Order: sequence, then structure tokens, then C-alpha cells
Amino acid sequence: MTIALKRQHLERYKQIARLLFRYGRGDLQAKAAELDPAAANGNGLDPVSDAENLTPNPTAEELANDLEAMGPTFIKFGQFLSTRGDLLPASYLKPLSRLQDHVGPFPFTDVERIVSEELGVRLSKAFAEFEEQPLAAASLGQVHRAQLRDGVQVAVKVQRPNIRGQIVEDLEALKTIAGVLDRRTEIGKRNSFSTMLEEFRKSLLRELDYGQEARNLKVLGENLISFERIVVPRPIPDYVTQHVLTMEFMHGRKVTELGPLARLEVEGGPLAEILCRAYLHQILVDGFFHADPHPGNIFVTDDDRLALLDLGMVAQLAPDIQETLLKLVVAMSEGRGEMVAELMIEMGTPVSVTDPDAVRRGIVEMVIRIQGLKMSEISLGRLLFESSRCATDGGYRLPRELTMLSKTLLNVDEVSRRLDPDFDPNASIRRNASDIMRQKMLKSFSPGRMFDSLLELKQFGEKLPRRLNKLMDAVTENRLRFRVDAINEALLMEGLQKIANRVTIGLMISAMIVGAAMLMKIDTKFKILGYPGLAILFFLIAGLGAIALVVNIVTHDIRAAKEKLRQRERRKERDPAASAHS
Repeated sequence: MTIALKRQHLERYKQIARLLFRYGRGDLQAKAAELDPAAANGNGLDPVSDAENLTPNPTAEELANDLEAMGPTFIKFGQFLSTRGDLLPASYLKPLSRLQDHVGPFPFTDVERIVSEELGVRLSKAFAEFEEQPLAAASLGQVHRAQLRDGVQVAVKVQRPNIRGQIVEDLEALKTIAGVLDRRTEIGKRNSFSTMLEEFRKSLLRELDYGQEARNLKVLGENLISFERIVVPRPIPDYVTQHVLTMEFMHGRKVTELGPLARLEVEGGPLAEILCRAYLHQILVDGFFHADPHPGNIFVTDDDRLALLDLGMVAQLAPDIQETLLKLVVAMSEGRGEMVAELMIEMGTPVSVTDPDAVRRGIVEMVIRIQGLKMSEISLGRLLFESSRCATDGGYRLPRELTMLSKTLLNVDEVSRRLDPDFDPNASIRRNASDIMRQKMLKSFSPGRMFDSLLELKQFGEKLPRRLNKLMDAVTENRLRFRVDAINEALLMEGLQKIANRVTIGLMISAMIVGAAMLMKIDTKFKILGYPGLAILFFLIAGLGAIALVVNIVTHDIRAAKEKLRQRERRKERDPAASAHS
């Protein structure tokens, strides 16, 4: 089978095919050759011959470098894949999560044009100062330091020109290949690359909408207002559009820039504790969390607070998933493998032949392997990644929120240990679990939820009289019926009746024997063989009854054995091969 290729995407097909040959599993490599090399020979697309010249056994770092060279879409795709511990080996996750955009800045003339067009005013009118040299440049945009007319220091994020069109074309090429892999490979059928690509598409297009990122900044800032040492940049609403984001400027240093001496100047331990607690609050109480807290996105401000930056990637959790995750995180932090396995199976969706015993065995073995380590040496995010892989190998597809949570906790672990090398995130989770539960319970009693419950109660009260009338009418008119799916009641009653009859006969025989024994002491004129006649008669009747009962039981058992033998013979006649096997 060949793929209908679009000629404008031929170069992308070639690059993707090279990636599949170099890093893909065996079934992916086999299907990569189906990128219609015959139709593309004149256009330089020959993945097979290219693959022959590739370095064997490439490393995870090489994969990261190759994705960086392919441009913005594939850099973001690599970062997205770093959240899928169920698909990639653990050694690939860290290099992909640290993918950086080694892209030079675009000209300031473009910056000036884009900002002026988006804000509808000249740059010099909107800002008192605007630095031409960007603070940082990435594949999707770059950040400039500026000052508003009222003296407020701000950071202005400007999207690269024409980046959306390039990303849409790359996504179209990826969609074609994902569809083929889903149809023709086992790993594609199991993991549904098309569904995964659709999730990535939505995530990336949301990241291109700076208006959405401004809303994320606002929501997260409000959710974390009780954490005095956590700060989220405040967006400037009048200076925000789809392609321009203006926010409060954060004075400080990246966590990655803190050396041993710099850590002595900040309270690393308390900051790490507050960071861990803040993320537990986001995940398990609010259900809305910053999903990309890698060390480069967290600043230590000049007043010893932690600033959370770059909220293009966030995740939201439904209440039922939150409760399951709370149990999962606590069980994982305490090393309870059986509970973790059961929760993974509960959260997973069967996509193939499932093997829950293998999932339980794999997770318990993983927990046993780490028992010799200190909990401070164990990454909770890594444990979640490995547990997810066990569940995937057992035939379950886990919700994407779980893999995003794994990556988030992995990054929180890393940031916490950069702030304080001796910090134990797992101990922090256990310390804060009860407080998180209390906050969650209080949130469940919020006015909004109470109003929902009252409305449901009102609807129940309105419908109750009518339903009761229908029920009473059905009872009085003898129309009430109960349907019970159970065993054959007639057969059951017949068997119980036989048992009851045998028990009754046995009791009667026992009573007659006891009565006859008592009558033996009474001297009467009527005698049989020199003994009281009535007692002897009772003994004879009881003996005959006992013999009859034994004969009946033995006869029934013999008849049942013969019937079973006849059924076996009939089965042999119908299916000799199956009978011989049995």
C-alpha cells in the first residue's frame, strides 16, 4: 500500500521517515518505507537509502538535536512526547523535556510592525521604553523588556511572523503519517497516533494564542493568591492580543542559574516546600495546573519568591480524576505498589487484550526494586512514568492528564532539588496530604456546589409526588413487577424440596427409634420374641424406612452417574477431537 503524498510536503515526509527509521520500533520502520518512495524518487524522498547512511544506535540526545533541526513544530512535538512516558523509554524523556529553541531573534522591524498592528497604535505611543535587543528568543516568539507610560516595567512577548502557517503545514504532514501508522502498525492501533496528534494540535494552537495564555496567568494568579512566596506575572489586558502578550516584568534569576554560593543566599528548603505544596494545590484542589514547570520557567525573584513563567501549557482535571490522582500520589509516595496498580487499572481504558495481573506484578516489582533506596532519592514523577508504562504494556490506555502530571511532578522534583539538594518531595507530599484533603473537602462545600445540590433536591421534590402516585397505582392494580436475572428458580425449588423431604424422613426415623427405645422399658401383654410388641414394631418400621432411604439415595446417585456418562458419550460422538483433547 502507498500513501497519497502532497508534493509540498515531500521534504517533511522525508525528514519524518528518517526519524522513524532511526528511532522507531521495528513495525514503525517497516511502515515508514511505505511513504511511496517510487512516486517520490524524483523529489529526493528515499527513506530506505537514507536510513542506510544513518548512525546505528542513536542516543536520546541525538533525537532531541534532530527535532531541533526540523523546526518549531517538531521542537514542540518533542516536548509533547516528553509527557508520554507510556510511549518512550525513560532515557528519552529528560532530553526531550529539555528541548530548547536554538533560534536566532527575528528583526526588530518585524517586532515593531507586529506590535503596532496588534495594538492599533505606534510603538512609541504605547510604551515609554522598548528595548530592541530581546531578552530571549524561541521558535514561536521572543520577549522584549519595555516600560509602560505609567512607569510599570513589563515583558512583551511577540509571536514570530507567519509561524502559524508553517505549523499548520507541518501538522498536516504529521496527520497523514499518523493515519497510516494507526491503520498498519500494532503500536499505532494500540496507542492511536491520530488521537495523540490531535491533542498535540490543540495544545500547540492554544500556545499560539497569547490571549489564552494571558487568561491562564490571571486564573493561576488568583488560585495561588494565598501562597505569599509564589508569584505569577500579571497580564496587562489592554496590551494583550492573539500575537502579543504584555505582562508584569519579573526581576530575578532562573533556578538553573543558581550555583552553590547563590543557594546560600536564598532559603532553598522553605522555597522548595512551598513550591511542592503549591503544585499539589493546583493539581488536587483547583484542578488547573502549570504543566511545564521546568527549571528554566521558574525564577527566584530579588525578594526571595518563586515566579512561575510561560503558561502556554496548562492542564485541567475533572473532579473524579482529581480524587483518583490524590489517592495515587499518596500511595506512590508511601510505596504501596498494590494500591498504585489497582488505581492504574481503574484509570485505564482497555485497548487490546488486557493483562491486569501483569500490571500488578510489574508495578509491585518496581516498588520492590526501589525499597532499598531512600525516599529522597526517588523521583515521584519517574515512578508515575514507569507505572504508566506497566499499565500500557498490560493493554490499558491511560488519560493524557496522568502523563502530564508525571512530567509536572518530575520537573517539580528537579526544581526542588536545585533549590535544596537535600529536599525530599515525597516526604513533603505526605506532610501536606491531610491539608490538601481538608482544602478539597472545603471546596466541595462551596456555595456554587451547594446551590447545585439544592436545585437537584428541588427537582427531586417536584417529581416525587407524581412518581409515588404511579407506584401506588401499580401496586393497587397489581401491575407491579420485579425482574430478577438469577438461576432457574423451578429447578432450585425442586432440589431444595428433595433435600427437605430426605431430612424430614431421617428425622421421623430417628424419632421412631428413640420412641421405641423408651417403650422397651414398659412391660405389656403384647410381646414379640419376648420383647414389648409395640416397641419392636416401631424398630421394624424405622429399619425399613432407613433401608428405603438408603436405597433411594444410592439409586439416585447411580442414575446421575449414568446420565453424566451418557452425556459424555454424546459429546464424543459430536466432537471426537475436542473430547480426546479434554
